[in-house]
Parts: sequence; structure tokens; C-alpha cells
Amino acid sequence: MEPELSDLELSKIILEESSSPTSRRRVLGGLFTATGSLFLGGCGTDSNLPTAANRPSANYPAPPAPAPPASQPVLANYPDNNPGFFNSGFDPKTQPPSVTAKAAIVVQANTGKVLYARNADTKRAAASTQKLLMALLIAERGGLNQNVTVQASDTYCEPTKMGIQSGQVYQRGYLLRTVLIRSSNDIARCLARDHSGSESAFAAAMTRRAKQLGMNNSYFTNSNGLPSPPGQYSTARDLSILAAACMRHSAIRDAVKTRSTTFEFSNGKTVPVTNTNKVLGTFPYCTGMKTGYTNAAGRCLVSSASYQGRNVIAVILGSQTPQVWSESQALLKWGLGV
Repeated sequence: MEPELSDLELSKIILEESSSPTSRRRVLGGLFTATGSLFLGGCGTDSNLPTAANRPSANYPAPPAPAPPASQPVLANYPDNNPGFFNSGFDPKTQPPSVTAKAAIVVQANTGKVLYARNADTKRAAASTQKLLMALLIAERGGLNQNVTVQASDTYCEPTKMGIQSGQVYQRGYLLRTVLIRSSNDIARCLARDHSGSESAFAAAMTRRAKQLGMNNSYFTNSNGLPSPPGQYSTARDLSILAAACMRHSAIRDAVKTRSTTFEFSNGKTVPVTNTNKVLGTFPYCTGMKTGYTNAAGRCLVSSASYQGRNVIAVILGSQTPQVWSESQALLKWGLGV
């Protein structure tokens, strides 16, 4: 006995032998129904398929865009009505001033174009100028209005300290502003530990972020630039990249251009705080940035200036006093054309 044909197989045979268009359309409809039944049977159930009663409206809203990964930084941008730091470039028409520092660079802040370079890719100790990277990580994490409680380990550093004590509570943004003005190592350690759980973990985060920015010749072992643990370094070029990234954040921009302020301890005691960047007091177009000094690094300065839409960043590493101030100012004036 021949095996019994299924409805689907029978429909196929009839379709092949049918010559009438009407008959073929009728058979095709039956074939579609049989095929659909087989598909639903293979899927198990059709109870979840939309019906006329539960089918969604054609005007339903589009699904929301996925949120960026937590590790992806969100950079602050200037509003449209603010020319900000990234505006137009300027190419100096004169020769650059003489520089005695071990390494230096001048770049257009808006484009990153190098206007002058001296040993810009030589790896050197950066001292406290690397606190700009510490500040960038804190600003990118956000929560600047949240409180931070000082721990005893935060105070284990020398020589430049604000004198915060274990158990004291401060607003995160307040500490960030102060460390960029006064360069206090105990505040830097406090912010680093609050961010990553430990100084060493934060240093690793600094190195990772540096690579993301394109700082390919930088490595960090602590948040504050002190020589222990040893082995950390950066370059003039890398620090110019860092400076441009920092200028995207209003909290950093506002802090580094502040000449003086007052720090209030949690017990109510106040002390005056003066910016360590002396160029702020001698060059009216200077917009700040960060100083640094250790015996190994020498005098270091990352500085920025703006004039009539022209914006430049100058980095000097391995200088001496007072040349670090005079040469930085000369490079900024030359880069701006003033």
C-alpha cells in the first residue's frame, strides 16, 4: 500500500497538474494555509501572536536609544552662544621665543595643531601637572555635589598639604576646585581613593584614560605627581592633549583660572588659598592650568591663554625658576600673536 499523502504534498501535486489560473490561485491559497499551519506547529504555539484585538497601534513610540556604557565619559560642551576655548586657530608669523626648558610645546587649543615643539615626545616626570588627569577623571565621573569623607590614608603624604583630617566631610567639587588651585597632595589622594577605592587603583585608571585620550607616552603610579611609587612619566605633547580635554569641563576651567580663594575646613576654620600659577598674575590673557615641581621633574607648567578667539596651550617641562614663568608667558604671547 502506498503511503498516504499529506495535505501539503497533495496540494503541490495538484498545483503542478493544474492548468487553469483560477484553479492555481485556489490551490496556492490552500498551500499557503497548510504551510502556515506547519510553521506555527513547529514554533509550538501561536497564542502570543498579535490579533486584531491586541495588535499594537501603528503609532507606537520608537524604543529609547540605548544608554552609553558606564565607562564611556560624557564630555561637557560649550553652549552655542559661547565661543569657549575651541574657536579659531592662529598661525604665528614670527619666530618662537627662546626656551631653555628640557621640553616644551605650543598647540592650538581648538585643533591640536603644533606651533612649536622642543623634545615634545621625550618621557619626563610631570610632577603635579598630572593632577589635571586626576581632575579629568573626577569631573567625568560627576557627582560633584556629593560629599566625601576623609580617611586617614588620604593624609599620608608630603610636602604640600591642605591639612584635611580623617573623618572630615567635604563636597567633592569643593575639593576638586581647591586641589587645582593649591595643588594639595592630601586632597588629591582623598579624591583618588574616593573615586577608585585606593591610590594604586586610581593610578591605573589614570593610565587607562590617558591611552584613551591618545596620550601614548604616559604612565602613572599615583594621583599627585610625587616620585613614590617610582616609574611614572609623561611628555609635553601628551600633557597638551590632556589640557585640551580638561578645558571641556567648566568645573576644571573655572578652577584653574582662579587666582585666589578661601578654603573652609569642616570645623569652620578658614585659610587663604593662592593659585600656584604665577602667569595668571602677570599675563592678562592667561586662563590658567597647572603647575608642578619635584627635584626629578624640575619646574613644570601647563598653561593656557585666550585672545580674540585665539586659544593656545603651552607646556614646559624641566625648567628652572624664574624661567618657567617668563618662558611660559612668552610662548603664550607668541602663540596668540599679542
